[in-house]
Amino acid sequence: MDNLTHTLTAIAISQTGLNRKTRFATLTLILAGNAPDIDIIAGLKGSIAYLKYHRGIAHSFVGIIALAFLIWGMVCWLGRRVKPKPGLPLNPRWLLLAALLGTGSHLLLDFTNAYGVRPLLPFSGRWYAWDIMFIVDPLLLAVFILGLGLPWLLRLVSEEMGGRNTRFSSGAIFCLVAMAALWGVRDFAHRRALRILDSRDYAGESPQRLGAFPTMANPLTWTGVVETESSFHVVNASAFDVNAAPVEMGTFQKPASSPAITAAMRTEGGKVMLDFARFPWAQVNENDQGYQVSLGDLRFYNPSARSRSFTLEVDLDKNFQTRSENFYFAAPPGK
Repeated sequence: MDNLTHTLTAIAISQTGLNRKTRFATLTLILAGNAPDIDIIAGLKGSIAYLKYHRGIAHSFVGIIALAFLIWGMVCWLGRRVKPKPGLPLNPRWLLLAALLGTGSHLLLDFTNAYGVRPLLPFSGRWYAWDIMFIVDPLLLAVFILGLGLPWLLRLVSEEMGGRNTRFSSGAIFCLVAMAALWGVRDFAHRRALRILDSRDYAGESPQRLGAFPTMANPLTWTGVVETESSFHVVNASAFDVNAAPVEMGTFQKPASSPAITAAMRTEGGKVMLDFARFPWAQVNENDQGYQVSLGDLRFYNPSARSRSFTLEVDLDKNFQTRSENFYFAAPPGK
């Protein structure tokens, strides 16, 4: 999920009552709730390194526990050096719980979307994804803004009128319960979408493998990717209209094996991409200098952009030696 959602989730957890157990609870939760994304520094070495290490060890069970203890130690060290104010003391046990809840919430939120996580690293690099939430989910953000923002406004009004300060716990509990309810509804719709996709044939062929992924614009529709014997079909499917046939958005014939594709898959970027991609599809274009191989993941296909996001471009010479390789999260330049 995006870092704003991670931050608002951390604030909501704090406001349920943890912020009344110890000083720096909210600070600890916010830091811990965003800490696993420290792996974005891998992007300094290039886009392929980013793809390889993002949502890696920092997003594993081992990683979130280690990060929680690191943040807990830092905040405890800071707390002992900041002159305390009258009121709530610093409680290391509650701070440790806050840190663990923060990093744990990050892993759980990232698990809900199609990108996925590798929670068993370093023992297993297998990807896991729930596929029910878009990475930036407007509906979920609206829930947090309403649940956390409205009590804050009511508190301001109450203070101006001379009333007693109101607590934010009810709004925070609303946010977390509403988020869990949204997950339940999305999971139900996701399962229905998968059943609908699996119940049909595609150009006369039965599905061999399929996936359904959320869309940001309409939470009631899903982008389905269906693999058959000869092709991949990207379709738009409704989870609640069982009589409506999925709308074809793109059909991608499986390419025949070729030396160019084999060479591209053996590159560092090719290995990383094949490890990450759930529905990989390759395309080869020959030019005067050699070959250009595009390797993408169809679960991120964007028909409105008329191109594939999450695409590796490998340039090969006539002898199938690598000249360059680049990974693009958005459409490659000029595509």
